[in-house]
Amino acid sequence: MAVALVVVAAGVSLGLWAASGGGSTGSQAGSSQGATAAAPPDGAPEAAPTPSPTRSYPLSETPRTIPAVRDHEPARGPGWQPEKGNRVVVDDPALADEGRLVAGELGMTYAGEKGDKKAGDLRLTLNGGKGANPESYTMTVRDGRVEIDGPTDAGVFYGTRTLKQETHDGGTAPEGVVKDAPAKPQRGFMLDIARKNFTAGWIEDRVRELGDLKYNELGLHFSDDQGFRIESDTQPEIVSQPHLTKAQVRKIIDLAESRHITVVPEIDSPGHLGAVLRAHPDLQLRTAQGSAVQGAIDISKPESAEIVDELLNEYAELFPGKPWHLGADEYQALVRSDPEASFPQLAAAAQEKYGSGATVADLTTGWLNDRADTVRKHDRVPRAWNDGFFRGTSVQAAKDIQVAYWTGKEIGARAPLEYLQAGRKVINYNDEFLYYVLGEPQTFVYPTGQRIYEQWTPRVLRGTAAVPARYDGQILGGSFAVWCDLANSQTQDQVAAGIRMPLRATVQKLWDPGEPELTWAQFQVLADRLG
Repeated sequence: MAVALVVVAAGVSLGLWAASGGGSTGSQAGSSQGATAAAPPDGAPEAAPTPSPTRSYPLSETPRTIPAVRDHEPARGPGWQPEKGNRVVVDDPALADEGRLVAGELGMTYAGEKGDKKAGDLRLTLNGGKGANPESYTMTVRDGRVEIDGPTDAGVFYGTRTLKQETHDGGTAPEGVVKDAPAKPQRGFMLDIARKNFTAGWIEDRVRELGDLKYNELGLHFSDDQGFRIESDTQPEIVSQPHLTKAQVRKIIDLAESRHITVVPEIDSPGHLGAVLRAHPDLQLRTAQGSAVQGAIDISKPESAEIVDELLNEYAELFPGKPWHLGADEYQALVRSDPEASFPQLAAAAQEKYGSGATVADLTTGWLNDRADTVRKHDRVPRAWNDGFFRGTSVQAAKDIQVAYWTGKEIGARAPLEYLQAGRKVINYNDEFLYYVLGEPQTFVYPTGQRIYEQWTPRVLRGTAAVPARYDGQILGGSFAVWCDLANSQTQDQVAAGIRMPLRATVQKLWDPGEPELTWAQFQVLADRLG
């Protein structure tokens, strides 16, 4: 065996080639030896023919994606690129939607269930892995083919997102094996469509963006003081103009489901109900002096529970996902120094329902529990903002209500540790990092992707300090949130541009909370390259 180094690409790079026996290896090989092969003398045995040269590839490099893959085993080989006419095949009909989607995105042919192997194939496989993270996947690039397998269709879908990013704009999926899984099961983006109308098309664009970034929740806060933005059959008088029709919402939900994103509805109560109360002023909470309380419904009146439950039941038929956000924040009855004196009707209702000594906070907690009962009947999992949970009440919030922790600024604020020590599940909405509030009212400033990327993790629930690592398992994930307090401060296109890098930074830390390998500058360059 003779080995020769050959100059390729006009001397710009070196490749390693192998040849055996004598004879010519071509003009490049001949010139690299500095001589031309002579003919053998008469009677001498003829040299064996030289095979075509074969390149030995360097070890592949880890793919660059957002979020970054957790593990890559390098290998030698040319990698893989999609080519028109090459196949996407599946081993299970449950993966047909994922197969059709990625085939269309990569310009390939969806061929359905096939058992044979062809050059250039992309194969999607369910591996039935018991006990594995259901959103995990393995992607193997080898022998001119790609195989993505996972325990569920969600995991396989995330593998196709990695492949789509690797091959974006003519890129190559590197040879080797990617093993990947998210650190957190809830990776969300919440959008306030109540105070600002966002078009259905704009929301659909965000769904596609979220799917490619491996988010799996889209929250829609569609009821507030300023507006009620989804068509209602039971209470059409409360619906604002403009609004989304149910047909538009179903289309958004179907698109989200195709990207393994759950749409999480929020009808906030007993506060933030101004749009409902404009049509039902008789249910407005009033002080002992008769003054109306902005956005607050009178929870001493049975009719108040009836109308909110009617809405919860109606929209449970529209939104099929398990999570349900009940709001429960900023009930203005509880910001008074003496709620019982300010609202004697609430105090009387509390004592009638829960006994002497019961408070307005007890009645409000009972309201939350009753609304949780309503959505549980639809097999939903309730969550509520952290300032809807109160310290020192005789009535306790149900244990299964998840805590959406956003602030530590409310009256009687409770630190995140109180919820964690009580065994509650918590979702991180930290308003110092993850709140994009239009117009930057009060002390809010638009969050930057860099600050999230460099300083935030899912354990940073309040302020900038992380809770102890032993509570990490109780933190289900996090959500970046857009709030439209000053709705006309930005157009929806300006919102999309403003949240672009924060969304990418947030999902990076939800997928892998460790220190990123790339610097922020490198991460920005990657985001720009991937589009």
